[in-house]
Amino acid sequence: MAELHSGMSRPTILVVEDEAPLLTLLRYNLEKQGFRVDEAADGQEALMRVAEAPPDLVLLDWMLPALSGLEVCRQLRRRPDTRDLPIIMVTARTEDQDAVRALDTGADDYIAKPFVMDALMARIRALLRRSGGVATKGVLAWQDVSMDQDAHRVTRAGRALHLGPTEYRLLEFFMQHPGRVFSREQLLDAVWGRDIHVEPRTVDVHIRRLRKSVNADGEVDIIRTVRSAGYALDLEHA
Repeated sequence: MAELHSGMSRPTILVVEDEAPLLTLLRYNLEKQGFRVDEAADGQEALMRVAEAPPDLVLLDWMLPALSGLEVCRQLRRRPDTRDLPIIMVTARTEDQDAVRALDTGADDYIAKPFVMDALMARIRALLRRSGGVATKGVLAWQDVSMDQDAHRVTRAGRALHLGPTEYRLLEFFMQHPGRVFSREQLLDAVWGRDIHVEPRTVDVHIRRLRKSVNADGEVDIIRTVRSAGYALDLEHA
């Protein structure tokens, strides 16, 4: 098996598996390949691990106690911060329709037990290559606003902006779609997540906070309010 070069950053794999012997075997082989390994024995623990320390890839067993791997995958795909997280579903279910269900739910790949370890490692490396592994997100820039997504630093005209977590995610979403108007409901889905129940007017509160942080005295307001429609990042109202 090809191993990760010692000079490369070591991706973290979260292994979600309730069978202790298989979990031990997977950890041994993944660490031998140069990966860091985190573990979860059930679906709820998996969601907690991802929230605490997002991995670079999830190796997810379908048949888990309490919360199935399918439901874990579904919940991860609903969340803005994990909707692109690479997921490989591992299961003893071998019917073609099972693979279709896993992939339709959001899994990037599917492998049936028992599997050849070399084949699994090859799939992990291939998916990490496609997803960029631990590649940096980069920098977003619009007008005089710059966002370093890896360092979580935002500046406007060279001035550091101090944003709360929600205001940061709002601005990040706007900068990914400049000029486009989004309703409160669309912003709730994109920034808070579809499975989070928040009043639409909550968006207005965070927009006000974002404006206060982004717009200094004498600077043009870059957040446009569109009556009865929503908000946009643009200067058309200036």
